[in-house]
Amino acid sequence: MIGKTLSHYKILEKLGQGGMGIVYKAEDTRLLRMVAIKMLPPAFAKDEKRIRRLLVEAQAASALNHPSICTIHEIEEVDDTHFIVMEYLRGRALSEEIIRGRIHWERALQIGIQIGEGLENAHSHEIVHRDLKPSNILITEEGKVKILDFGLARVFREVDEQMLSRAVTQEKNLTETGQVVGTIHYMSPEQFGGRRVDARSDLFSFGVILYEMLSGRLPFQGNSVYEIMTSILKDRPEPLSSNTPGVPLPFQRIVEKAMAKENQKRYQTSTEMLEDLREFRTGQKKEKQKPGEESIAVLYFENMSGSKEEEYFRDGMTEDVITELSKIRNLKVFPRSAVVEYRDKPVTAPLVGQQLNASCVLEGSLRRSGNRIRVTAQLVETREGHSVWAERYDREMKDVFDLQDDIARNIAQALRITLSPQEEIEIALKPTENTEAYDYYLRGRSYARRTTATDMEYAIQMFEHALSLQPDFALAYAAIAIAYCHLSHSYGANPLWMPKAHLAADRALALDPELPEALVARGGILIAEGHYEEAIRCTRRAIERKSDCESAYWILGRGLFHAERWQEAADIVTEVIQSSGDDYNVYVPYQVALERLGRKEAVLQLREKHTQILQRQLEMVPEDARARILLANNYARSGKEKEAIRELEKGIDLRPSDAGMLYNSACVYAILQRKEKTLTTLGKAAAAGWSNPHWAEKDPDLAFVHNDPEFIQIMEEVRRKSQKS
Repeated sequence: MIGKTLSHYKILEKLGQGGMGIVYKAEDTRLLRMVAIKMLPPAFAKDEKRIRRLLVEAQAASALNHPSICTIHEIEEVDDTHFIVMEYLRGRALSEEIIRGRIHWERALQIGIQIGEGLENAHSHEIVHRDLKPSNILITEEGKVKILDFGLARVFREVDEQMLSRAVTQEKNLTETGQVVGTIHYMSPEQFGGRRVDARSDLFSFGVILYEMLSGRLPFQGNSVYEIMTSILKDRPEPLSSNTPGVPLPFQRIVEKAMAKENQKRYQTSTEMLEDLREFRTGQKKEKQKPGEESIAVLYFENMSGSKEEEYFRDGMTEDVITELSKIRNLKVFPRSAVVEYRDKPVTAPLVGQQLNASCVLEGSLRRSGNRIRVTAQLVETREGHSVWAERYDREMKDVFDLQDDIARNIAQALRITLSPQEEIEIALKPTENTEAYDYYLRGRSYARRTTATDMEYAIQMFEHALSLQPDFALAYAAIAIAYCHLSHSYGANPLWMPKAHLAADRALALDPELPEALVARGGILIAEGHYEEAIRCTRRAIERKSDCESAYWILGRGLFHAERWQEAADIVTEVIQSSGDDYNVYVPYQVALERLGRKEAVLQLREKHTQILQRQLEMVPEDARARILLANNYARSGKEKEAIRELEKGIDLRPSDAGMLYNSACVYAILQRKEKTLTTLGKAAAAGWSNPHWAEKDPDLAFVHNDPEFIQIMEEVRRKSQKS
C-alpha cells in the first residue's frame, strides 16, 4: 500500500497492525494534513463480519468528540476497500511505557484521570469500549492521553449478545477468532460468562491498567488463556501495598474497587470513579500546600568560627541535621534546596517560615575550636514567632553524631512526635565511626559542589583521605564514584575516570547495597555504558530512599533523556526543582525534555530559574567555567547575544582546551546560528576528547546543524574513535 492513493489520501508508511486491521500514515491531499488510515487486511477484505466491525468502530467513535479520544474524520470505501480516516497522533502506546518499568503513582494518576475523562464522555453517549488495554491508549508527545480503537464498542441498547464468549474450559476454544471479545488480561469477569456488558466492564479494565501502571505487573496471571481467565474469575490480586511501596492508600482503594469481581461492588459509573480520582488529586495538592502542624525548615547555622574555611563544616552539619530530621516520617522537612538561598542572609525565622509555608523553623549557630564544638539551636513557631524549644550543646568532635541525633530527638519531642522503634534505629545510625574521616568527607563534598575539574579532583583527594582513615566508609566511596561520573560527563577526556567510578561504586554497594548515594553512582555508570532503563530504575530507587539525594535527579534526568522518555522528565520538573534546585547541572536534561515536547512556556520558566541559580553560583565561584558556559547558553536562548558571547569568551579563557567547555560553546554558537563557528568548535571538542554523539544528535541546541554533512562526519569520527579506544 505504501505510495498508493485511496481517494485523496496518499499512503506514506505503515504504523501498526492488529486483529482489527492495519494502520497507515497518510497525507490528506485536499486539506494538506497528516492522517491515520485504518483498513482491513487484504485477505479479509470480503469478510462481511470484519467489515461490519470496522463500520461499528467508525460509527461509535465518530459520535465522540473529546480530547482524550482519537478523533474519527470519516469512513470511506474505494474499490471494495473499507477504511477509517482518523487524526494522526505522534506518541507511544501506554504499553510501551509500562514495559519499561512501573510508573510513579503521580504520573499514573495524571494518565488515569485523562483515561477516566475519555471513558466518561464515551459512556455518556452510551458507548462501551469493551477492549480497553494499554496498547489501545496512546500518550502523545505533548503528554496527552488518547483512547484508540473503539472497534469492539457497542451501543448499550444494541449489545450483540452473540459476540460475548461463554465460559469454556478448552484452550483451543478460547483462542478461536471471535470467541472472546477483548484482550484476555484486561477483560472483566462478566465478559467470560455471556452476561450483559456495560460501562462497569470498562471500569474493571481501567482498574487493571492502573494496577499494572503502578506495580509494573498484571494483577491476573497464568501460563495459558484458561489459567488467566480462571484467575480473573476467582483470584484476588496481590495488594499493591505488598509490592509497590509509596502508592498512597486512597489511590490503592480506588484501584481495588474498580477491580471488584461483582460489577455491583465496582464503581457504577465512570463519573463516580473519575470524581474519586480527582478528589484524591485535590487532596494530595492540599496536603503539599497546607502549612500543617508538623513541618520544619532548617536554616543554615551561622558560622561563628570567624574563618571562611570552616563554612564547609557548618554546611555539612546543617545538612546532616536536615537528613536526620527527614528520617521522622510524621515530620515534613524542607530540603536543602529550599533553604540554601537564605544562607548567610539577614532573615528572621518567622519570615522564612511564612515564605516556605513551614510551621516551624530551626535556626542556630556553630563554633568549632580545636576538637571542641559548640552549637546553639532554637526552634521557632512561624505564626506567633515564639520559641518552641532551644538548647546549647558543648561537645567534643568525636561526639558530633550524637549531637545531631540529640537535636533530631529533641525537636521531635518539642513537636510531640513519638518516634517509632525503626525511626530510633535509623536516627542512631552513623555514616562512619571516625569523625576525622567524616570531616574530610565534608570538605570533599563542599569542593565537589563547585563542579570545576580542579575542584572535583581536589574533592576526590579529600574523599580518598577519608577512606585512608576509615576504609569501610561507604559514603566516601559513593562520593568518589559520583565525582568521576561528573568529570567524565563534563570533561570526558580521561579514559581512566569511568573505570575508577566503577570500582568505587562497586565498593560502596558491597558495603551498603541500599545506600542512596551508591545507587546514584551506579546509575551514572549505567548511563555511561548505555544501559539507560536500568539507570532510571537505579536512581529512582535512590530517590525513594532519600528524596534530596545529591546528583540523583541529574542522573535520572540524563537517563530519561537518553531513553527519550521526555514526558516522564517533564512530569517531575517541579519535584526536581524542589529537591535539587540549587544544583545548576540538574536543569539541563529537564530543560531539553521540555523543549522536545514543545512546552515553550515551561521552558522559559525553567530557563529563568536556571539563570538565577547560575548567576548566584558565579557570585560565589567566579572561576566556575561550566556555570559560565551554561549561562551563555541561556542568554543565547533568550536572545541576549552580547551577554552570551561575553560569558562564552570568559569560559573559554578559563578552560581553552576542555572538551566539555568546547562542546557547550559549540551549542551556544549553534543557538546564535553561527554555523562555521559551531562546526569548528565542535571539531575542537572532539579532538580534545569529547565523546557523546548520542547526546549531540538529540540536543536541540545543535538542531541548526543536525542535517549538515560536516556535523554528521564529526559524529562518525567520534564513534570510530570511541570504538577503537
